[in-house]
Amino acid sequence: MRKRLLKRFSYLYTGELMSVVMFIVVFFLLKKVYPQLRLYSLTSFWISFFLLEFLLVQGSIYWYVKWNRLKKENTTVTPIQVVKSFKNLKKLNIGLIIIIMFIFAFDFLKLYPSLPLGSLGIAGFIYIFAILEYINYFHFQLSYDNLSDIKYLLRSKRLKQSCLSRDFDSMV
Repeated sequence: MRKRLLKRFSYLYTGELMSVVMFIVVFFLLKKVYPQLRLYSLTSFWISFFLLEFLLVQGSIYWYVKWNRLKKENTTVTPIQVVKSFKNLKKLNIGLIIIIMFIFAFDFLKLYPSLPLGSLGIAGFIYIFAILEYINYFHFQLSYDNLSDIKYLLRSKRLKQSCLSRDFDSMV
């Protein structure tokens, strides 16, 4: 069981880090291939992209802490200081999510007639993806990528509470 959990935690933290790198490459290539989108002129794109990357880094750190703790101390219990830090990050993430809504409105009002709507659509997609990542880490598990998770979902017919959310509950 320990070996399987170590492998799972390693998969999760390296996967999140690879996503951070991959998204940077994808958006660099997007600019090269579709310069007419002028995506990089949108504040909403940059702040949504920052939020997504910021959340992926948070996820990577969380899973790395879990992996490292299991590897060195043979426990999966998240240290209380780490949980407190993530509780503060949760508040910051919510603030960013709210602020970004206003930035989208500003971008739309400022640039609408001259900016392709596809650009706002891409920025919106990134924003929604970031919100889903936030929910996945801080509230409910949205990714069911192994047999055990899928069986749970089919059996219970409801989403699993995220690991970090369970850590918050254990802090009380």
